[in-house]
Amino acid sequence: IIATKLAMKLADYVITEAGFGADLGAEKFYDLKCRFGGLTPAATVIVATVRALKMNGGVAKENLGTENLEALAKGIVNLEKHIENIGKFGVPAIVAINRFPTDTEAELEFVAQRCRELGAEFALSEVFTKGGEGGIELANAVLNIVEQKESYFKVLYELDMPIESKIEKIAKEIYGADGVNFTKEAQVAIKKYTDLGYGHLPVC
Repeated sequence: IIATKLAMKLADYVITEAGFGADLGAEKFYDLKCRFGGLTPAATVIVATVRALKMNGGVAKENLGTENLEALAKGIVNLEKHIENIGKFGVPAIVAINRFPTDTEAELEFVAQRCRELGAEFALSEVFTKGGEGGIELANAVLNIVEQKESYFKVLYELDMPIESKIEKIAKEIYGADGVNFTKEAQVAIKKYTDLGYGHLPVC
């Protein structure tokens, strides 16, 4: 939080690499860091690769360099969920399609078209092969969103909710679970934390 606030005093734009998806990095960034730091993110960049989406669709690592639209269609539901998750926080989002040399035009267009169908902003990022120059399109797209769209940032849950309710909220809203079953050990631990006065803390 201190580093981010210092950066905001020294630069026009500050980027945080929150890491590993809207279900882990982004949720904790929003519900913990932004909450306690009093920060309102102006936009969120969701980085996606054709390779990762094909792996989500069942392709083995050694075969990721081969075009496979069928696997891409199966794996892209992962990206769809991340876009949905970011929307729950009220922050404008853009998908950065991070291009690799083995990606085919058909695969890239498949991802782009799905973003269009979802109404999601997107831009191609080619920094892997072109360095900084390959990120200009994405940078301009992000700037456009920051300057043209409002952020209606909100956290997912309130701190005065019971610990069980916070866990259930995250599990259902972010992970898509039907519900949460708490073991006796978990129930004992939750009661202990609540009795000790820690029930108001966020879930990490």
